[in-house]
Amino acid sequence: MEDTYKHKGLRKQLVKEIANKGITNKNVLAAIGKVPRHFFFERIFDAHAYEDKAFPIDLGQTISQPFTVAFQSEKLNVKAGQKVLEIGTGSGYQACVLIELGAEVYTVEYHKKLYRKAIRLLPAMGYQPHMYHGDGSKGLPQFAPYDRIIVTAGASDVPVELIEQLRVGGLLVIPVGSKALQSMLVVEKISENKVRGEAHDHFRFVPLLGERGRSAQAGTGKFLTIEHDEDKKMP
Repeated sequence: MEDTYKHKGLRKQLVKEIANKGITNKNVLAAIGKVPRHFFFERIFDAHAYEDKAFPIDLGQTISQPFTVAFQSEKLNVKAGQKVLEIGTGSGYQACVLIELGAEVYTVEYHKKLYRKAIRLLPAMGYQPHMYHGDGSKGLPQFAPYDRIIVTAGASDVPVELIEQLRVGGLLVIPVGSKALQSMLVVEKISENKVRGEAHDHFRFVPLLGERGRSAQAGTGKFLTIEHDEDKKMP
């Protein structure tokens, strides 16, 4: 793996591009500028690594658009040393950005092939999140509570388990909506019995899989309906 001056220059341009689109958190912009996104691409697709767009990976999944990664990271408002649960490791790019923000990252991947690839790639890049293979739609209760939870797949509702595993005062960022289009919901846990949400339109994620994901039959899962503030439009 090689991170050349050309790659670093392309990252600087990418950072400027997403800043122009509305990302203002300097720590998030710095994190995007540090993670070598081309490491997640086959060499033949290297030219696409620093375009601000999603790109297909294995099993019908994608590496998220850099702006979307930055947007979720900004809304998550991570503080150094906080414990963060990521649902959907995917390529591992988002986990690396969270680590650059100073988080202790626990990440769960539903697809074993992607999990196996991530556990080889991320340590080789110098990143050491706690990585697990399993049904992330139910969270990772054995290490709860978490200061922050981020979901990198589109859900039809908010799984109650994720709220239960969130520390009081913590934040959950999750895309919720139809298969075609979701709002980015930012949920704050006010107390053990109260949450508050704010939605930001519009995003497109691959579906959340697992028992509490889109494959769940109506009425069989534990979901939470959150009343939230008026939708805020994405810049």
